[in-house]
Amino acid sequence: SATRSALDTKTSKPLINIFNQLSGNETEKKTTLDQALRCVLEGEIIKQKASCDDFLALIYLSIDGVTEGICSATTPFLLLGDVLDCLPLDQCDKIFTFVEENVSTWKSNSFYSAGKNYLLRMCNDLLRRLSKSQNTVFCGRIQLFLARLFPLSEKSGLNLQSQFNLDNITVFNKNEQESTLGQKHTEEKDETMEVEEGEMGDEDAPTPCSIPIDYNLYRKFWTLQDYFRNPVQCYDKFSWMTFLKFSDETLAVFKSYKLDDMQASKKKLDELRASGGEHVYFAKFLTSEKLMDLQLSDSNFRRHILLQYLILFQYLKGQVKFKSSSCVLNDDQSLWMEDTTKLVYQLLKETPPDGDKFASMVEHILNTEENWNAWKNEGCPSFVKERPGEMKPIRPTRKRQAPEDFLGKGPDRKLFMGNDELTRLWNLNQDNMEACKSDSREFMPTLEEFFEEAIEQADPANMVEDEYKAVKNSNYGWRALRLLARRSPHFFQPTNQQFKSLPDYLENMVIKLAKELPPPSEEIKTGEEDDDNDDALLKESNESPDIQHKLVTNQQMDDIASKLGAQWKTLAGQLEMKAVEMREIETDSEDVEMQAKLLLVAWQDREGGQATVENLVSALNASGFSKIAENLMET
Repeated sequence: SATRSALDTKTSKPLINIFNQLSGNETEKKTTLDQALRCVLEGEIIKQKASCDDFLALIYLSIDGVTEGICSATTPFLLLGDVLDCLPLDQCDKIFTFVEENVSTWKSNSFYSAGKNYLLRMCNDLLRRLSKSQNTVFCGRIQLFLARLFPLSEKSGLNLQSQFNLDNITVFNKNEQESTLGQKHTEEKDETMEVEEGEMGDEDAPTPCSIPIDYNLYRKFWTLQDYFRNPVQCYDKFSWMTFLKFSDETLAVFKSYKLDDMQASKKKLDELRASGGEHVYFAKFLTSEKLMDLQLSDSNFRRHILLQYLILFQYLKGQVKFKSSSCVLNDDQSLWMEDTTKLVYQLLKETPPDGDKFASMVEHILNTEENWNAWKNEGCPSFVKERPGEMKPIRPTRKRQAPEDFLGKGPDRKLFMGNDELTRLWNLNQDNMEACKSDSREFMPTLEEFFEEAIEQADPANMVEDEYKAVKNSNYGWRALRLLARRSPHFFQPTNQQFKSLPDYLENMVIKLAKELPPPSEEIKTGEEDDDNDDALLKESNESPDIQHKLVTNQQMDDIASKLGAQWKTLAGQLEMKAVEMREIETDSEDVEMQAKLLLVAWQDREGGQATVENLVSALNASGFSKIAENLMET
């Protein structure tokens, strides 16, 4: 009763009220309401008094019910299926108009996933009831609706394997004995005889064809339709010869008999304009022998045949993924198709009306078709690209700073090298170039230090055997040559004396150096004192208070950020933050507490191991936040 009341008032309020009063869970209440809607529809259909508007009103109620969440999403489609199954075709046309107008509703998230299969089944049931020749327009509307409903990459609507409709067979007279072509008819046509479908009256008939039409031309012409139906036959050698012969004769007829604009009946064109421009379309060819001369004189018929040639040639020359490896054209076939294509376009341009415009449009459409073929060869990938998932950073990130942004920016103008040890070693001296020139950085030994042992061994009084002398050591000899080249003038002095080996040469040089160098008894500086000084300097740096200080923790930064709030810019000046960095912080977040946290994170990233509590306390005191500094020291 609530459903009938809603139908009478054409509002879903009674349904919502009764839904709230029903007992049970939500699924059970929806099922009850779905069944009530179908029962009311059944009653309306049995009465046979309801109009299409009454059925549509009930379907509108179910759509509102789905939107309100009181009906199942499949209910409108079930009602549509019941209506279309029970109504005659003329009323189905009106119901389907409603389906077409609401295609945006069916594609919405609430209905598409639940109803797409129901709509597809409903359309297929309608197509089985319709005649392709009598209900051509209705069948086309159904196909266009499905094309609008489903995405372009829907697999069920694609001919992935490029199969042909082999059931589309053109029937014509194949018995020459029964043919009436070539016979002279002396009997006049009875005035009361009904004109067959597809024929024209005497007053509308164009000028008779001047080409003699016999049975051979009739048979060859309609035999070509079998090649257009199944183009794979053209790859067979014998079938190709037949197709080639029949095509040459047919195109020769088109070429020899050109149409004239004056042959189109002005009276017929005026009638079409007066009736709103409705064109007559036949889904199947009329193959009667009596119509052959009229068909050859019809520009639309001629264009249809010529367009079939172009579509066939595009398939034969194109790259189709599912073609067999044996489906390959030879050079002669390719050359013939190229010449014939030019002839077909020429005939299209010569066919009135607007031949040039029609030919250019056909060429454009066929070129666009190549994109469709390429897409199918790739497996029909979806045109919808998924947006990559957005990864949320765990913590605020900063751009990597340039060297000039952090070199010498910390406390005491120190340079931070990434970890504490490198920072300590780098900052042992403020001027690195001067440190490199220091005497303590001189590692090359003097001639006295290096050759002291060799000079002692060269003294005969020490009685050192040759095999135990340092000059016999190849490693010692190599280093001795390098030192002589840097410090001794004797290395580059020319001499006529020849040495058989390196030890002999070094013994000679040691003798010369012994005469020039001071005696070994003098104290020779070994550099141990400088090493002790370096160790003391390293020890002093290790005991530096800055290194012993604790680093600032994340918890401490959170506490400071919550206390600073909107005053974080005051601290930013003491932390030597640039104006550009401060603007980036304000852009990254609108929350002042988060801005303060980003400031401290940027300072910590820049300072590295020098981001200590002591340094931050100094900056806080300088900024006037002494209480925050005291709390930080206590933690």
